[in-house]
Amino acid sequence: MHLTRTRSLPRLDRPRPVEEWKAEQLGVHPAIHGADDRDNGRVFTLPEYLARDHDRRLRHHLDKASGSEQAMLVIVRGASCTGKTRTAFEAVRACLPGWQLIFPKTAEGLLALLNTEALGRRTVLWLNEAQNYLADPEEGEEIAAALRGILEEPGPLVVLGTLWPEYHRSLTTTPRPGRDGADAHPNARALLDHALLVDVPVSFTSETLKDSRLSRDPSLAAALATSTDGRITQTLAAGPQLVDHYQQPTEPHGPYGQAVITAAMDARRLGHTSSLPAALLEAAAPAYLTAEQRAAAPDTWFTDALAYSREKVRGIAAALEPVANPEGMGALPGIYRLSDYLDHHARTARRRTTPPEFFWRAVRDHAGSAADLSALGDSARLRSRFRIAASLYSPVADAGDTRALTQLAWLRIEAGDLDAAEAFAVRAGEHGDAQALTQVALLREKAGETQAAEHLARRAADTHNTEALMNLARLRGKAGDSKGKERLCLWAAEAGDTKALTVLADLHTQAGDLDAAEVFALRAMEAGAAGARADLAKVAERRLEAGDTQGAERLYLRAAEGEDYQALTGLARLREQAGDFDEAATLTLRAARTMHFVPVLTPLAERCEQAGDTCAATRVYLRAIDAGDHMAFVHLVERYLQAGDIQGAEHLYQRAIDAGQARSLRELAERYEEDGDVRGAQLLYLRAADAGETWSLVHLAKLHERTGDPAVAEAFAVQAAEQRNPMALLHLAEHRGKAGDLDEAVRLFRLCLLVVDAGDRQVLRELTELTEFCQEAGDAQGAERLNLLAVEAGDSKALTVMARRRTQAGDLSGAEEFALRAAENGNPNALTELAERHERDGDPRQAERLYLRAVDAGGRDALAWLAYRCEQSKQTEKADRIALDIARSGASRALAKELVELREQAGDAEGAERLALQAAQAGDNRALRWLTHAREQAGEGFALRAAEAGQHQALARLARLRIQAGHADDAERLYLQSADAGNPLALTWLVDLHAHTGDSERSEHMRKFGLEADGSAAQPWQ
Repeated sequence: MHLTRTRSLPRLDRPRPVEEWKAEQLGVHPAIHGADDRDNGRVFTLPEYLARDHDRRLRHHLDKASGSEQAMLVIVRGASCTGKTRTAFEAVRACLPGWQLIFPKTAEGLLALLNTEALGRRTVLWLNEAQNYLADPEEGEEIAAALRGILEEPGPLVVLGTLWPEYHRSLTTTPRPGRDGADAHPNARALLDHALLVDVPVSFTSETLKDSRLSRDPSLAAALATSTDGRITQTLAAGPQLVDHYQQPTEPHGPYGQAVITAAMDARRLGHTSSLPAALLEAAAPAYLTAEQRAAAPDTWFTDALAYSREKVRGIAAALEPVANPEGMGALPGIYRLSDYLDHHARTARRRTTPPEFFWRAVRDHAGSAADLSALGDSARLRSRFRIAASLYSPVADAGDTRALTQLAWLRIEAGDLDAAEAFAVRAGEHGDAQALTQVALLREKAGETQAAEHLARRAADTHNTEALMNLARLRGKAGDSKGKERLCLWAAEAGDTKALTVLADLHTQAGDLDAAEVFALRAMEAGAAGARADLAKVAERRLEAGDTQGAERLYLRAAEGEDYQALTGLARLREQAGDFDEAATLTLRAARTMHFVPVLTPLAERCEQAGDTCAATRVYLRAIDAGDHMAFVHLVERYLQAGDIQGAEHLYQRAIDAGQARSLRELAERYEEDGDVRGAQLLYLRAADAGETWSLVHLAKLHERTGDPAVAEAFAVQAAEQRNPMALLHLAEHRGKAGDLDEAVRLFRLCLLVVDAGDRQVLRELTELTEFCQEAGDAQGAERLNLLAVEAGDSKALTVMARRRTQAGDLSGAEEFALRAAENGNPNALTELAERHERDGDPRQAERLYLRAVDAGGRDALAWLAYRCEQSKQTEKADRIALDIARSGASRALAKELVELREQAGDAEGAERLALQAAQAGDNRALRWLTHAREQAGEGFALRAAEAGQHQALARLARLRIQAGHADDAERLYLQSADAGNPLALTWLVDLHAHTGDSERSEHMRKFGLEADGSAAQPWQ
C-alpha cells in the first residue's frame, strides 16, 4: 500500500482591533525593572517610550498608508534587541487607531491566511521577525509570492515586518551565476526590493541620552546606568535573560560558571573596580560551591566555567566580557569585565550577603590593584569584619599607602591596642598623614600619659599638622594648666600655626602680660593670621584701661593699617577725647566702610555741639550727609531753621539735590507733615519731586486727596506713575473705591495699567485688597468687576477666582473658560476644582477630561485624582506610575503613602509593598516608613527589603520586638543581616544585645574586634 504524507491544516489567526493587542502578545521583549528584579520576575515591564528619528520616519510612512488606496510593505530593520518590535508596536498604536491587526504565529499559518479573504482593508499584517516566514525552507518562497500578490490589491492595508540586517542581506543578495548555486529566494528578493525600509540604530545618540525621561523611568534609568556606548535597548531586552542565565545554571558546567560569576559580582560590588583577573575568579569560585560540587569538579572545571560565563545571551551580552588591549588589537589575556547589568543586579540581589572567608583570601592574594584592595577593605570594615579589613589593608600599607596605615591605626584604636595603633600612626605620619597620630595623642592625654601625648603631638607637628598640639593645649587650658597650654601653643607656633600665635596673644592678654601679648599679636599679624589685628586691638584696649594712652594709640594705629573695625573705632574715640572731631569723623567713616554699612555720624556731631564746637559739629553733619546719613540732614536743617538761618537751610536743600540725595528732602517733608506743617511739607515735596524723587509725588497725591483736591491729587499720581511709580494712582483708586465710587476706582486702575507692565505686583495687590473689601461689603457685582480687571492686568489668580465664581453660580461652561485660561498661565487648580464639581454632579467623563487637562498643565492634585481612579478600577500599574511620577518630582503630597494604605487595607499586601519600595527608590520614604511600622508584627521579609531601600531602622524595630518577645537569637540574626547589608550601626546593636543578655565577654569582643566572615564574634587578632 502507498501511503501519502498528510499535513493537518493550521488554525487560522484572527484579526483584532489594534487597541486590543498587548506589547507582549506582539513579540516585544520584557524589559528590566528599575526596582529589585527578584520580586518582579513575573511582571511584564514596558518602560516609557522615547521616540527618536527612526520613529518619525516610520510614522510618516504609516500616516501615508492610512490614507492610501495602495497596500504597503514596511520593514523595520535592526540588529538583535535594538527595539525594532517596540518601534513598530508604538507606531501602529499612534498612527493606525481603529484598524484591525492580525499576527500569524507560523509560516504555515501565514500561508493559510494569505490563501483566504481574511485580509480586509484597514488591516495590519504583523510579521515580527519576518525571517521566520520568508526564509522558511518549505514555505518561504510561496509566502513571498503571495505577499507580492497582496501588495497589488487596493488598500489601505499595511504589511509591517521586523528583520535583522543579516537576514535582509541574505534574502536580497542576487546569487552569482555558476558559483552560488540555484537562486533560493527570488520572490523574497523581489518582495523586499519594493519595501519601505526604516533602520533602527544600534545605540541612542548623545542628545537622546540627555532626555530627562531616561532618569525618570525606573527601567530606563537602570539601563542608562548599566549600558555602554548608548546601547540602552540591548540592556533593556537582554538584562532579564542574562540574569536568568546566571540564576538558572544548566549542567554540567553551569554551576561552576555560576560560582565564577558570583565571585565576579561580589568582587565588583564590594569595591574591585579594575578588570577582574582570572586568578582571582578561580581562587574565589570555590567559596560558592558545595563540598560535593568541589569534589566532583573535573580538571577543566575553570575553563568550562569561563566558557559558560562568556556565553552570549541573545547573541549580544555575556556575564563576563573580554577586556580590549589598550595598546593594540585583541583582548588582554586572563582579564575579564563583569556585565554592567549583572553588576547593577548584584548590588540589589546580594546586598545583604557577606561572602565567605574563601572569597576574602582570594581577593587579598589576587586583587588587581592596591586601590582595589583598599576599597575591599573599606567594604569589610563597613560590615564590621575588622580582621578581614586589616588583612586587606596590610599589603597596601606595606607598600607605603598612608590611607591604609591610617585605617589600620583606627582599627587598632577600636580594639583598644594603643601601642599597635601608635605604630601604624607613626608610619602614616612619616608619609605625611597625621590624622591617626592626632587621635592617639588625644587618647594618651585622656589616659593621663601626658608626656607620650606631647611626644606624639610634636611628631604630628613635624608633618605640619598642629591639630594635635592645639587639641592638647585646649584640654590643658580646661584643666587649668596655663603653662602647659602655653608650652603646647609655642610648639605649634614654631611649627607654623599662626592661630597658635593669636591664642598666645589672648592668653597673655587675659593674664595681664600686655608686653608679651603685644609681641604675639604683632607676630600673628605679620604672619597674616585671621583675627590678629582684632587681638592687637584688644591689647590696645587693655593698655587704654591701664592708662597707657600712648601705647594704646600706637597699637590701634598698627591694627588700623589693615582697616580693622575695632582698631578704627578705638582710634576714633581717642581722637574725639583729644578734641579732634574731624579726624574722629574720618576714622568713623573708615570703620563703617569695613563693615559695609552707612556710617552714623549724627551722635558724634551732637557731642560736638554739646562740647560747644558748633563749627566742628556742622562739618561732621555735612560729612554725614555726604555719606548718606539722612538723619544728619534733618538735624542740620532743623538747626539752621531754629537759628533763623534760612539761607543755610536753602543751601542744604540744594546740596542734597546736587548730590542726588533728594530723598533727604522727602524725609524732612514727612517729618513736617507729621508735625502738622502741611505747607512746609508740600514745598519740600515739590523740591524733591523736581529733583526726580518719585515718592514725593506719591506723598503730594495723598496729601491733596486728604485736603479735598482730587484733581490735583490725580495729576500728581499720574506724574508718579509715568515715572514707574504707580503707588499714588493705586492709593487713589483704593481710596475712592472704598468711598463707594467704584467707577472712579476702575478708571484709575485702568489709567495705572497704561503706564506699568502687565502683571505688576503692586497693582495686583491693590486690586486684590479692594476686591476683598467689596466682597466683605456684600458688593458681589463690584468684586467680580474688579476680578475681571485683575484678569486684564495679568493676574492668573484672578482667573482662578473667576472660575470659582462661575462654578458657584452654576455657569460651568463659563467656569471652564476661565479655568483653562488660568491653566495656560501656570495655575491648573481651577481645572482640578471644576473637575471635582463635575464628579460630585455625577459626570465622571467630564471630570476625567478636565483632570487630564489639569495634568497637562502640571496639576499634581489632578494626578492624584487619576491615581485614585486607576486604583479603584484595578489599574494598579498605572496608579503606580502616577504615584512614582509625583514622588520623583519632589511634590509634597504623600500620594504613594495613601495608595499603599489603600492597598494594605484592601488586602493587596504584595502591591502595597511593591509601591512602597519603588517610591523609596524614587526618593519618597513616607510610604515605606508607614508600611514598615504597620507590619512590625508580621515578619521579617518586608523589614529586610525595607532595609535594602535604606530603612535600616525597620530591622532595628523588628529586632527590638523579637527581644521583647524573648527571642534574642532572632534579633541577633536580624542585626547580622543589617551588618551584611553594610550598615555600620549594626555592630553597636549587636554589642548592646549581648550586653543586655548578660554575655559581656562576647559583647566586648565584638565591640573591639568585630565579626568573622560568617557573622560570629571575632577573637583577638593582630
